[in-house]
Amino acid sequence: MTTILVILVIVVLLAATLAASAVRVLREYERGVLFRLGRLVELRGPGLVLLIPAIDRMERVSLRTVTMNIPVQEVITRDNVPAKVTAVAYFRVIDADRAIVEVEDFFSATLQIAQTTLRSVLGKAELDALLAEREQLNEDLQKVIDQQTEPWGVKVTTVEIKDVEIPSNMQRAIARQAEAERERRAKIINAEAEFQASAKLAEAADVISRNPTTLQLRYLQTLGEMGGESNSTVVFPVPLDLIRPFLASGNNADRSAAEKGVDVNAFIQGPARPATPQAGR
Repeated sequence: MTTILVILVIVVLLAATLAASAVRVLREYERGVLFRLGRLVELRGPGLVLLIPAIDRMERVSLRTVTMNIPVQEVITRDNVPAKVTAVAYFRVIDADRAIVEVEDFFSATLQIAQTTLRSVLGKAELDALLAEREQLNEDLQKVIDQQTEPWGVKVTTVEIKDVEIPSNMQRAIARQAEAERERRAKIINAEAEFQASAKLAEAADVISRNPTTLQLRYLQTLGEMGGESNSTVVFPVPLDLIRPFLASGNNADRSAAEKGVDVNAFIQGPARPATPQAGR
């Protein structure tokens, strides 16, 4: 009796083990690639999947997007500048059957393709493009990697360059180049400002030349500005227009006196004095 109970327990345990091995539950983002006696059959999942023990074998495949970090790659750019580049790639499986049948390990294969493509594509670009045109390089990397992984049922959606490390001497050269570029822009701005100022001065000169009174007002304004400063000595020329009326009136007075026979110079100097006799020796 005891022997029969032991046998029944063993049979029940074996049945439970076989039943557990024959039942699989796949999540919504998982698919099951089923092999029956080594032959590929239809794709299973999601949900409950029943297998024939010892006959069926199933491989789980996740359809979620996978984040893959590409390790540091040493790249020599087109202009012979060494650089260390790190990147990240995003991909997902779109055909679970091909991802299992066509390649042994699709994750490792995709990683190797990404590393070699990163070195080959960036090696054709110059350093300036590597630093400034990352969006275009990211698109080129994504297209090349996706074309090579497409037969495996793997879709590469995005490739992003994370970091570019260049030698310290090249960093100093780039800093000097940026400084020279800023100085060039500053000189251009100063030249444009001087050009605009000279144009405005030329317009002001045209306005002043049409009205001489404006020039005199400008003189007076300049004197007021200079007089406001302390400890300042101002020497300025007097415009001829200011003293011409006085000169004209003086000339008219000389002419009228000459017509009347009056010696203006004698009048100014005073009456003549008699000569003083000199003593004899």
